[in-house]
Amino acid sequence: MKRIIAGLALASAAALVTATPAQAGPVDPAKALKKQYVAGHGVRFTETSRSSLDGKSTGATKTTGVFEFGKGGIVASDVRNHSAGKNSDVFASLMPSRMITVGKHVYAQGGLYSEGLPEGKKWVRYPDTGIRISNSNQMLDVFEPKVLKALVSHAKSTKGGIYRGSLTVKELGKIYGQPVDKKVAKVEVSYLLALNSQGLVTRVVSDWTLDYGILGASHSTTETRFTGWGAKVKVKAPPADEVADVSELGDDSTVPQDIPDGSLNSLGNVR
Repeated sequence: MKRIIAGLALASAAALVTATPAQAGPVDPAKALKKQYVAGHGVRFTETSRSSLDGKSTGATKTTGVFEFGKGGIVASDVRNHSAGKNSDVFASLMPSRMITVGKHVYAQGGLYSEGLPEGKKWVRYPDTGIRISNSNQMLDVFEPKVLKALVSHAKSTKGGIYRGSLTVKELGKIYGQPVDKKVAKVEVSYLLALNSQGLVTRVVSDWTLDYGILGASHSTTETRFTGWGAKVKVKAPPADEVADVSELGDDSTVPQDIPDGSLNSLGNVR
C-alpha cells in the first residue's frame, strides 16, 4: 500500500510539473508597437505639461489628439492645445490651438497662425517636416523604437510593467541623432514608462530641471497617456477653400514661417 501511495504522489507531482505553463518572456514594446501599424487604425492621447520657476507655477498646457497609422508608422495626426496659468496668453499666441498633419502638409490655426489671413481663410499650410510630436511638450517619442528600447534598458526600477529611470540630454541626443548644446548635455531627464500586458505604452512621464543660476531653476514635467490602441482613425485635411499656404502670404504677414517643434528642442538648446 505504501508503494501505491508513493507512486500516486510521484504521478501527481509529475502531472503538476507538466501542467505548469511556461513563463512568458520579457515584453518587447518596439515589436508590440509595430503590430499596431495597420492602415486606418491608430491611438488617442492626452497630455499635461506643467512648469515652474523656483517652485512657483508658470503655467500648464493640455494637449489632446489622435494619431493615424499606416504600415510604416504614423501617417497623420489631429492635435489640439489648451493652456492655463500665468503664461497662458503668451503660449496661446505662439503655438497653434489645433494642428492637422496629413499627406505632405501640416495645417495650423489659432493664435498668430490665424491673424491677418486672407478673407475666408482659417488655416495655414506648411510642408510636413516629419516631426510627429511637434505640437507636444513630450521629448520622449515613444513611437521611435530606439527611444522605447532605451527607456527599458536604462530603467533602474521595473515593477508591474512600469519602468523608471533617467537619461541625460546628451544620451537622448545620441538616440535622436541630434547634436546637443554642451550647457545642457548633463541635464538629467527622469522618466516613467508604463506598458500594458501587450507591451503597448499607456503612459510616459518626463521630468527635468534647468538651472539658470541667478535667474532661478526651471522645472518641467510632461505626462502623456495613450488609450484606444487599434481604434479606427481617419484624419482629414481642412477644406481646401479655407487654407492659405504659408509661402503665399506676404512679407508683412505676422504668421510664423514655421512651427516650432516640441521634442528634444523643447529645451531650446539643440542646434
